[in-house]
Amino acid sequence: MPEAQTPRQAAGLSCTRERIVQAAIRLYREIGYRKTTVADVARDAAMSPANLYRFYPSRRALEEAVVTELLEEVSAAAASAARSGRSGLERLNAAFGAISRMNEHRLANDVRLHELVVAAGQANWLACLSHADRLRGVVRSIIAAGQVNGEFRGGSPMALACCLLDAMDAYLNPSRVKATALRPAFDEMMRFCAGALGNAAFAGPAPPQLINVQAGMRYKSAC
Repeated sequence: MPEAQTPRQAAGLSCTRERIVQAAIRLYREIGYRKTTVADVARDAAMSPANLYRFYPSRRALEEAVVTELLEEVSAAAASAARSGRSGLERLNAAFGAISRMNEHRLANDVRLHELVVAAGQANWLACLSHADRLRGVVRSIIAAGQVNGEFRGGSPMALACCLLDAMDAYLNPSRVKATALRPAFDEMMRFCAGALGNAAFAGPAPPQLINVQAGMRYKSAC
């Protein structure tokens, strides 16, 4: 039976893992993840490939750790931005805006890292599925709080969160940041979603076009 690690040993292992991930990020940024070998990362992290494999048993495991690090930055930024608003809509707008800006910034300034995140998302890596779960949790909590204070209409907070994230996917999904298809501006889409989420009793009578949007949202929630 292996001996339990001391807090100092655990901290040391965590630091080594982070050093390896940061070395991989530097190389992926410079030459791309496809051209970077495990030996390259080991050399940059000042260790042997055999030692690196003690922490990450395969190239895929290392790439997954890098994607986890990159996506945790995004979800942390979204959660932080969500705390800045007073109303539910302000909080949603802030969270989604933070995600959209980070995706666009990474595409413009770190295109090779962006390519790795896109590839991981298209292959449904665990890191991406966990990231989606975190975002659903953030949005669900905002909607639930908005329902309590009467800002948002009733319904399952999780179902509404899933519908809202699906509607905003063109702005939140890294693989769609560069989409050339015609789409509304971010602010226009947020206004559309606000109409779907809004509580008519809270905001006053809804105009006819928003009533149609709300009906569509109810259909998606049932599905």
